[in-house]
Amino acid sequence: YSKADEFALHVDMANEAYLVGDAPPLDSYLNIENIQQVVSETRVEAVHPGYGFLSENAEFAERLEKIGVKFIGPKPASIRKMGDKIEAKKIALEAGVQCVPGFNEPLEDYSQANLLAKEIGYPVMLKASAGGGGKGIRIVKNSKELEVALPACISEAVTSFGDPRVFIEKFIKTPRHIEIQVLADELGNTIHLGERECSIQRRHQKVIEEAPSAFLSPELREEMGQQSIALAAAVDYVSAGTVEFIVDEDSNFYFLEMNTRLQVEHPVTELVTGIDIVQQMIKIAAGEELDFQQKDIGFSGWALESRIYTEDPEHGFVPSIGRLTRYREPVTSAFGITKNVRLDGGVNEGDEINQYYDPMIAKLITHGNDREEAIRHMSWALDEYYIRGVETNLSFLAAIMNNKRFSSAKISTNFIEEEFGDKYTPDSADNPNLSNLIAVAAAANRLITEKYQKSFIRSENNEIQAIQSPNIPEDWVVLCKGDSYPIKLKIKNGIFNLISNDDEFSIETDWKPGQPIFLARINGELISLQIKIDHSGIYIRHSGFSTLLKVVSPESARLRGLAPKQESIKSLKNIFSPMPGLITSINVSEGDKIRNGQNLLIIEAMKMENSIIAESSGKVKKITASVGDNVGAGDVLIILD
Repeated sequence: YSKADEFALHVDMANEAYLVGDAPPLDSYLNIENIQQVVSETRVEAVHPGYGFLSENAEFAERLEKIGVKFIGPKPASIRKMGDKIEAKKIALEAGVQCVPGFNEPLEDYSQANLLAKEIGYPVMLKASAGGGGKGIRIVKNSKELEVALPACISEAVTSFGDPRVFIEKFIKTPRHIEIQVLADELGNTIHLGERECSIQRRHQKVIEEAPSAFLSPELREEMGQQSIALAAAVDYVSAGTVEFIVDEDSNFYFLEMNTRLQVEHPVTELVTGIDIVQQMIKIAAGEELDFQQKDIGFSGWALESRIYTEDPEHGFVPSIGRLTRYREPVTSAFGITKNVRLDGGVNEGDEINQYYDPMIAKLITHGNDREEAIRHMSWALDEYYIRGVETNLSFLAAIMNNKRFSSAKISTNFIEEEFGDKYTPDSADNPNLSNLIAVAAAANRLITEKYQKSFIRSENNEIQAIQSPNIPEDWVVLCKGDSYPIKLKIKNGIFNLISNDDEFSIETDWKPGQPIFLARINGELISLQIKIDHSGIYIRHSGFSTLLKVVSPESARLRGLAPKQESIKSLKNIFSPMPGLITSINVSEGDKIRNGQNLLIIEAMKMENSIIAESSGKVKKITASVGDNVGAGDVLIILD
């Protein structure tokens, strides 16, 4: 563990834990010397590298091999061949694997790149040769964009992989991202475990994965599987690996890359095949033969995985850093049972989310008999997942689950951009259950009012007794997003009976003020949502929709309607840092005129380069930061006239 992870969950769970360096990855989790020293001192027999950091580092695997320690993964030569994206494409073509048209050599400069792009035809994609994990990738639509994207892509390639080589290929429009899981033992047996669809991406990083894919026919699955096996055989592959493809609207598929490691999304394959992939990696490393053949592989049901990121969807998905003040993982599915939900988490309540590592803190996985059921379980579990202290993408994930296009599986890698744009605003999302939320707000308000109006007396036998004040009115008005909803509320036998706009609601709940999850039956249907009450009102989050509701008396609602509307306050013309991070580039100078949409500077945080874009035109009066500065969230970076 690194110094930043001294109190991390993986350290708590380990029988033995050893410090390998300071917080920056290069000083710890990427420090081969320090890790090898721990390996030697503890006399371990094997090392599983996980799915990040050194998991695809051939030198690390070779170092372990030389000291007689088994690397639980592929051979160093296989890692090296597939890790070089240019070399990998050449090998794939020789093995008969279909590849995207492009130029399979490193780009020399802008002139060459522009010439090649025109030959291939825009749009094109720039990719780091040593890349992976969505980093070192740029989609370029014209020569003007290429001029900016090429140096940015090279810079990110150097920062993330220490390798400046970048190549170019045709960008396939409206593609699906579908990958094949392979397993190979040391005795020459290679099989595939079917596909995973990973088309729901943002900035080329996967957000939601599923198995199987709703798009593939059995014939297409088998063809892609056989080409994946052929590629694995071409590099003498051993252990678990993933061959990634892009698939166009006409079911043509093209090789993207091979990940020579365990994938983040491996749980969805495990749930539909019943095969523990990590266990198989360990058994293969121990020299065992696969105890099943291709004909034995079957698929049961449907599985989904949502990646839980500490990022702020409302502000362009910028990383969110801070302490997890409250953290409660979901425990049940839409059926009220636990068997359909799996949580692979990496944090505890009280943990500090820092700027050094990837913003993914957990993976939420659900399984159902079919895709619709798996989505229902995921939507429910996301509503039960309670995190405070940092911003997360939980509402955004829930909104995807409740998106009609996603439900119908009409997806591509452009899905998030087309459906949500570059940010997500929870209170602007469609919510077909708004009437339910209004009823919940009214019931919650009644329970809060009861709590505050209770008085306590001491009986003759010295027992504390609560006496309910009888003067709680039945008529209220719920205010939501500028609209008013008159309601009448009565309680009978502990059940809330409400009437709102001629709709009748019966609510049964054990919720008490202060609890973050409101679990209830509304007209017999089970519902779970998150609720927070403060001086502003009642904040409710459900199915990706979040909003603030106020419950007031009819007279108060009438007076509010008479009050003049407040004019919005214009924001100051300053550029602030939306996140803590390191300034790696400043693209303007004092006195420059800037335009709306211009890239002003770049901040590196959580292993990603984040461009700070001008939201309006203006003139740079003063630049208050320099390249190399570590800045905090909210720091002023540029002052405009």
